[in-house]
Amino acid sequence: MEARRLAIPELILITPKVFGDDRGFFFESYNARAFEAATGVKAAFVQENHSRSVRGVLRGLHYQLPPHAQGKLVRVVQGEVFDVAVDIRRSSPTFGRWVGAVLSARDKQQLWIPAGFAHAFVTLSETAEFLYKTTDVYAPECERCIAWDDADIGIEWPFEGEPLLSGKDREGLPLAQAEVFA
Repeated sequence: MEARRLAIPELILITPKVFGDDRGFFFESYNARAFEAATGVKAAFVQENHSRSVRGVLRGLHYQLPPHAQGKLVRVVQGEVFDVAVDIRRSSPTFGRWVGAVLSARDKQQLWIPAGFAHAFVTLSETAEFLYKTTDVYAPECERCIAWDDADIGIEWPFEGEPLLSGKDREGLPLAQAEVFA
C-alpha cells in the first residue's frame, strides 16, 4: 500500500495495491502490519460501520470526545463521496482547517482520520456505500456534531443547493461554540 500525508499531515490517504485481471480484482483492504509500516500509526480497531446514502446526503461533521474519542479508517465500496476531516484540536497549528478528498469504489483509496478531527462526507453518485473502522465504540454521550456549513471553517462542498441532512446534522453547532479537543 502507498500512504500519502495530506495538507494536515495527520490525515493520510491510503492507496492499496490492487491485483486485477479479466475475472475481477483482489486487494487487502486492511492489514495491521502493512498499515503501521506505511503510516506509522498503530491502530486497534474495535468497530466497523457500514452506511448507504443517496445522492446529496451529507453526514457530519461528527466526532466523539474522550474517553471514547475515535480514529477512523474510511472507504467507499460502492459509488463516490467527497470526504472531509476538520482539525478540532484547539492546541494544533491547523485548528479549524479542513482537508477533503474524493473517495470512490473505483479507486479503492482509504482515508485515515485520527481522533481530534471531525468527519463528514457527501454522496456524489446516485448511491454510495461507506465503510469505516473505528478505534473506539459508538458512545452517544460523547458524540458531537459541528455544522457542515460553518463559515469559519469554509468547506468547499462540491454541490449546489442544500444537502439532505439528518435531524442531528441540522442541529450541528458552529466550531466557535462546539466542545472540542484541547
